Amino acid sequence: MASYLQIENISKSYGLKVLFKNIGFNINEGDKVALIAPNGTGKTSLLKILAGADASDSGGKVLFLKDIRIAFLEQEYAYDPGKSIFRQIMDSSRTWTEHLDPDHLWQYELRVTQLLTQFGLTDPEKPMRDLSGGEVKRVALTQMLASEADFYIMDEPTNHLDIDAIEFLESHLKHSRCTLFMVTHDRYFLDRVCNTVMEMDRGSIYIYRGDYMNFLEKRQERIDNYNAETERVRNLYRRELEWMHASPCARTGKAKYRKQAFWDIKERADDSYVQQKVDLSETKASNTYLGNKVINCRDVSFWWESKCYLSHFTYNFQRYERVGIVGRNAAGKTTFLNLITGGWKPELGGKLEGVIDLGTSLKIGYYHQSGMQFKPGQTVLETVNDTHLLSRFLFPHDMLQNPVERLSGGERRRLYLLTILMQQPNFLILDEPTNDLDIVTLEILEEYLMEFKGSLIIVSHDRHFLDRLVDHLFVFCGDGIVKDFVGNYTEYRTFIKDYEAAQKKDAPASQRPAQHDKGIAAEAGVAPKKRKLSWKEQQELKALEERLSALEAEKASLEVRLSSGTLDAAALQEASARYGTLQEELDAAEMRWLELSEI
Repeated sequence: MASYLQIENISKSYGLKVLFKNIGFNINEGDKVALIAPNGTGKTSLLKILAGADASDSGGKVLFLKDIRIAFLEQEYAYDPGKSIFRQIMDSSRTWTEHLDPDHLWQYELRVTQLLTQFGLTDPEKPMRDLSGGEVKRVALTQMLASEADFYIMDEPTNHLDIDAIEFLESHLKHSRCTLFMVTHDRYFLDRVCNTVMEMDRGSIYIYRGDYMNFLEKRQERIDNYNAETERVRNLYRRELEWMHASPCARTGKAKYRKQAFWDIKERADDSYVQQKVDLSETKASNTYLGNKVINCRDVSFWWESKCYLSHFTYNFQRYERVGIVGRNAAGKTTFLNLITGGWKPELGGKLEGVIDLGTSLKIGYYHQSGMQFKPGQTVLETVNDTHLLSRFLFPHDMLQNPVERLSGGERRRLYLLTILMQQPNFLILDEPTNDLDIVTLEILEEYLMEFKGSLIIVSHDRHFLDRLVDHLFVFCGDGIVKDFVGNYTEYRTFIKDYEAAQKKDAPASQRPAQHDKGIAAEAGVAPKKRKLSWKEQQELKALEERLSALEAEKASLEVRLSSGTLDAAALQEASARYGTLQEELDAAEMRWLELSEI
């Protein structure tokens, strides 16, 4: 197996802060490596050095196998707002395409069109300025994947993607023969794509072959061994301390090397891993009392111009319930949060109908995607004046006087999160809290939220995060339709996949996944509805089953045509556009089938 990349003695510092020093490692052909480290420790800096976008402070070596093709996905994709999606990709890909003959160039353009379609971008002529952050990320991924490079370097590839896009990317990379080195905080994505975990800790590199669970186990073994060694050094330090405290006459004839060794031992004795535990009782972030009335929504609808974001939504939120919100980008998730928290005002535009009634004891803490603005020169401690909470969320004492503008992006978002927790909310709303947070912080946040005594709403594309923390899901299906699914995200996806498999096998209705869904509801302590389907609903359900079979068959046929390489440009664009609308029709039909099957 060929060595694709060899790293020797590379270092990076910013001012007095040393990120890593004289590190080295090797990546072989076919390795799919995930790099894990806390925010602010140099992950992005390391990736930029490997991609040639930055240089090591100490020289060192970055040696790729000769003639392999390398593609680099940065966190922020540079683009021209005035260009169309397709033109942006083609112009940014000239280093790949300038030497291609017409036939190979056409094949490249075909790959671009197919990937855009699979990422849900069905209009390649749409201007870049009109895209959301998630759509821009999908354009960047399309450009990278279409290159079919030998070695991908990826910095947070799942950030800002909806779950459908994450699962497509996950499947693509899992089955690709590429070699991969990436930073990601998505633990399911990591587990299903990568075969190696690389940890950068205290400036050193540790390699773990295997999945994420193996990494956790082996890392804990390493920490336990290190702490055991630390305890042995402390015992030696106590003996040496007694020697140093002996009378000056007793020390006079002693060797100088032993005096120097004492200070080395002291430094090592002070160094150990502290296991992060979350204890709410010792912080100022404990939540306040929440009464029986939380947020009651009755027949709520919202339109912006001609688009419906919420249609006849009725729901009474309960004390201590934990709701996850999922759905495609631009389906209305953030709009919904702004509505129920009172963030929408008539002067902002749009049309709101129905009643949203907030409880008198309600104290909302709302973590926005956009983050918050900090004052110039403001320090970490001035922002959150709780040293215990700061320590629990990985802000050590030597960081407390650092200006906020000197923090990494992930550190700033972590600090913003603490400003929300400091408000002592009893109803916590987190809109994409996992973006830019490292895995260590995510695990600490999860432990914190599991102990949170209040109601919780989470909008997230992190499947692991949702599975650990929510009891049921609001599924935003588009056109204002919201479905309530009892269970976590994995149970929801299992239900959908089971249903799709049953449809393909044309199984009788009595054996279809509706029974599985009702079983999940029963296990969760929620009784299924007892009302029988009306004759009209029975006919609608039957027609839906036939329509879903037809749509699945059309989808399969389109996928064959799109990958055939025989379509001309006009036919390819027509097929791509139909593929996008077809997926929307499938989603709507599946959600309606789900609604009827729950009755």
